[in-house]
Amino acid sequence: MSAPNKNYDPVEVTALSAEQVQRALAAALAAIDSATTLDELKEARLAHSGDKAPLSLARAEIGALPPAARAEAGRRVGAATARVRDALSARQAQLEKERDDSVLVTEKVDVTLPFDRTPPGARHPVTLTADKLADVFVAMGYEVADGPEVEAEWYNFDALNIPPDHPAREMQDTLFIAPPGSGIVLRTQTSPVQIRSLLTRPLPLYVVSPGRVYRNEAMDATHLSAFYQIEGLAVDEGLTMADMRGAIQAFVDALFGSGLKTRLRPDYFPFTEPSAEVAMECHVCRGASVKPGADPCRICRSTGWVEIAGCGMVNPRVLVACGVDPDRYSGFAFGLGIERALMLAHGVSDIRDTVDGDVRFSRAFGTEI
Repeated sequence: MSAPNKNYDPVEVTALSAEQVQRALAAALAAIDSATTLDELKEARLAHSGDKAPLSLARAEIGALPPAARAEAGRRVGAATARVRDALSARQAQLEKERDDSVLVTEKVDVTLPFDRTPPGARHPVTLTADKLADVFVAMGYEVADGPEVEAEWYNFDALNIPPDHPAREMQDTLFIAPPGSGIVLRTQTSPVQIRSLLTRPLPLYVVSPGRVYRNEAMDATHLSAFYQIEGLAVDEGLTMADMRGAIQAFVDALFGSGLKTRLRPDYFPFTEPSAEVAMECHVCRGASVKPGADPCRICRSTGWVEIAGCGMVNPRVLVACGVDPDRYSGFAFGLGIERALMLAHGVSDIRDTVDGDVRFSRAFGTEI
């Protein structure tokens, strides 16, 4: 900035002339008015109100004028600077309002629309049923055990007292990972988990083992080649069939409601002796369809009973194979198909619905997570 002096050259302070100040003001107002975005307004501010703007440079030259001329030049430059400042503030407010109004239009949310247009996910009904069954026995003091689905023949057959010539070992029932001589199969039941539990866990033993099993069967309304089972095993001193009957009754009460009778009929399983078939009183008609003239029941087919599981006292040979003294310990085991329990509890007529993947089937069971 030039130092004050009495003799000055008017050419050197041309920026302070009324015409030059007016031109700088007009250029600034035009740039401000033409700014359509906040970024463009920022550029206009730097160009016409910054340190290197024409009006800022003119204000810096005021000191070079003689005292008599400073006042008029100062007023002229100050007025122009104030107009530019006011124009910037007004345009800033206007552009911010336009931006906010645009956001309200482009990003608005219609709060009257349903909030759940995207349906929530849910676990599969078979999984829910398996967990519910397992929870029943966990509440009774059982532990949940798991094991591999690709199993050695010894765990799947030999330790369960299923001899080499038993029909269950034939190819039409069992899926072998390699030729039969390999000794590796897809487990046909969850009983191998019980064998592994007897070999690795201390006695007394109370375990329940839900899981997927495989059979070489054609799929129809009541059969799948890959399905789920849940089996329970209890080995302790002094266990009898009365204890087994009580555990089964507790399971029926939890799944179908209290008050239903259960019935045991003799059956055969290589790994239990004696063995029994478990049936419960029909939870739909409660036996009323058996009476003459009563409406037929599609669940029990008017027999009054529904088969639900197999059970029995653990065969002493199974205990010996696992290193358990059968003279000191006894046990019972039971098992049922989880899909079958689901069908009974909810009236599902075709077991294939559980694996078809149709969301309409799962949606009918709610969105429990």
